[in-house]
Amino acid sequence: MPLTKPNIPLVDIRTLSEHKEDVFLISRFGSYLAKHQNLHLAHRHSFYHLVFFTKGAGFHTIDFTRFETKPYQIYFMIPGQVHSWSFEGEIDGYVVNFSPAFFQSFLLRPDYLDSFPFFNNIVQDSVINLESPLNEKIKGLFEEIILHDSQKEVFQNDIIRALLLQIFILIDQNHFASKPQTIPQYNYALLKNFQKLIEKNYTNLKLPMEYADLLYITPNHLNALCKEHLGIQAGEVIRNRIILEAKRLLINQQTSISEIAYFLNFKDNSYFSKFFKKQVGITPEEFRKKTH
Repeated sequence: MPLTKPNIPLVDIRTLSEHKEDVFLISRFGSYLAKHQNLHLAHRHSFYHLVFFTKGAGFHTIDFTRFETKPYQIYFMIPGQVHSWSFEGEIDGYVVNFSPAFFQSFLLRPDYLDSFPFFNNIVQDSVINLESPLNEKIKGLFEEIILHDSQKEVFQNDIIRALLLQIFILIDQNHFASKPQTIPQYNYALLKNFQKLIEKNYTNLKLPMEYADLLYITPNHLNALCKEHLGIQAGEVIRNRIILEAKRLLINQQTSISEIAYFLNFKDNSYFSKFFKKQVGITPEEFRKKTH
């Protein structure tokens, strides 16, 4: 049977909560691990997922990039990313899950979270080591969120949203604000729209000219933008997203290479395998063996 949708186990926030209508969850990470032990296996979320470690060691893998876990390290994950972990010793910290809808009624700009680099689907920007005194400040804000989450009070969710935004802004100011912002606003908007279009259409549209048409610019203009601000051409941006999804799907041993090729809209298994090997350096079969 053809594969019609990604088949990595998808965890919904409501399955993790005692209250099925919840769109927000916070927990101490030690308690969260004890309650959801199966979540160490590769899976993806339908929600935003934050983990702030205060104790422990091991490894955490996000979209096939492996990070060594250490105290005062914070992870930001967006819906759809695949991750798994392997921890050692006593682990503690905080975990926050919230649905995409959690901030939509609170902020006038629906893309507000996208303005933070750690929510931009760039894995290297989503894992941050916090140093003193910022780490204690962030820890205190997580404690405040836990306190307000345990109380039934007026504007409870708005207080929690404001505290979360304070965490986001503090980390952005301390880790990203010093980096020079060289992309003009118009070019930045074009690149963001290009990336959003890829996210929606990567299984069907694979050529830069197809995206350039949707953006009402020329393929040369799109290539120049990507080369200048991302360091790679538009075609490579598209191919990177296709390869990422292929890797995500290859984790599941029950799905055949032919089914994955069909889902990603390749004309046959052979063409997909050649494309994958050219980009990754190994065949899909070799990648699958390597990740198990």
